Amino acid sequence: MGQLITELLKQLFLEGFFAIFTGIFTGLATMFNFGEYIDTIKTHAGPEGNAGMWAVGIIIVVIILAVLIAILALIIWGIVRLAKRLRAKSGVIDQDLVDEINELKRQLVKANMEKDRILGFKIGTRGYDISEGYNGEETSDDAKKEAESRFYKLTEVDKKWADESQRPVRNYDNEITLEEICERFRCYAANNPDRPWRKLYYDIKIIRLFFASMATTRLMILQGISGTGKTSLPECMGHFFDNPTTIASVQPSWRDRTEIFGYFNEFTKRFNETEVLRAMYDARYSEDVYLTVLDEMNIARVEYYFAELLSILEMPSREQWIVDLVPSGWPSDPKFVEKGRFKLPENMWYVGTANNDDSTFAISDKVYDRGMPININSKAKPFDCPVTEKLHLNYHHLEDLYARAMAAHVVSEENVQKFADMDDYVIEHFRLAFGNRIVKQMNEFVPVYVGCGGTEIDGLDYVLCNKILRKFESLNLAYIRDEIDNYIEYLSTNFGDENMTECKEYLARLKKLF
Repeated sequence: MGQLITELLKQLFLEGFFAIFTGIFTGLATMFNFGEYIDTIKTHAGPEGNAGMWAVGIIIVVIILAVLIAILALIIWGIVRLAKRLRAKSGVIDQDLVDEINELKRQLVKANMEKDRILGFKIGTRGYDISEGYNGEETSDDAKKEAESRFYKLTEVDKKWADESQRPVRNYDNEITLEEICERFRCYAANNPDRPWRKLYYDIKIIRLFFASMATTRLMILQGISGTGKTSLPECMGHFFDNPTTIASVQPSWRDRTEIFGYFNEFTKRFNETEVLRAMYDARYSEDVYLTVLDEMNIARVEYYFAELLSILEMPSREQWIVDLVPSGWPSDPKFVEKGRFKLPENMWYVGTANNDDSTFAISDKVYDRGMPININSKAKPFDCPVTEKLHLNYHHLEDLYARAMAAHVVSEENVQKFADMDDYVIEHFRLAFGNRIVKQMNEFVPVYVGCGGTEIDGLDYVLCNKILRKFESLNLAYIRDEIDNYIEYLSTNFGDENMTECKEYLARLKKLF
């Protein structure tokens, strides 16, 4: 039996396949056997070698070979094209399946997010039972409007401030000066009794820049390399003022104002408040200094999600600092939400931290012009300080200090004229202009910087470098490279060789790029 199977396999399988491949190669060898062709023609041409017969034979051989080669090429081309079609068809099918799976995943994520929001509202209402037959339309009647608030977090803030036992007790220091505030915070960050807010070392110039920027704008941008304490600075300052800083971690998906304020859910008839909005609302009750950090603010486009706040905070009157939260008011809405509108607090400042790398977006000129950038590219060396306690600072007193500094340390007429002349120089050589906003910021920032313990020339140096020269990066540096040396010489001639060092160092770095 075994021998029979072996012989059959040998005959049917091995010998058969061998015969197929042997036949193919034998056929190809026969078709291209030029020696046989010559012998055949020689036989028919006879011993005398008939020239006509030779010519006819060679022509026939050439034609037959050409036809055979064309047939073989056609067969090979057909096989290759068929293989490509099969591969492409398979790829389309696979991609369709992948797209369908991805779409199902996205729908599942959205469904889970909506489920979490609904459950969150259910828990947040404390006693509101969805199982009682609730649906979205029932919350729109008058009974629902009067019975419960659609702003849960803001209503909780109202309750906290209504309860005297929960109100923070403040004994404000209304005698402290700007320079003392800067020195005291620097020592507090380095040595304080509150863990873990100690052994944070900052150069006094950075602290002066921060407080002077607060006098100029509501948005500060702390930028520089990672690990230099950009986020820790405002966070520690919140503890210094005994009013913890609100941290909002910016996500790549942030695209509009709802990431700052929240949104009204039409299904649950509830407003989903953010922690930033809760902090804003809490600030309306207090006279403390409030800080909100937008951590990694340029991981999404700042001009998208922060655009409305930028515009509102630019309004000349603080009575115009109003944002629309919902289209209309309910009787049960929180105290400071009137007819669906909320007035932003006057005692809150916003601090954005930014790293410049491949994972982030470039911050636009619109944002830079309205904010004050502060570069933190190095860590200060450790220094000794006595144990320093917190400071209760009233924002009215802080703004009064700013007003007094602006009156006492007005920018000198000489430097104002130098800046005016430099505006003409920059327009002529670099086709850039300062703009009225930057001049206004300079007249506010420099006096306060002097009041914090700095010098006027260093304040001017900072404004020029970070508000004007920064715009050079948007120019074609290859064309202005030769003008940079002349501009450095211009600064030395007008302000002195030992002054405007930050501008000169920046221009030197800029020149090295090309």
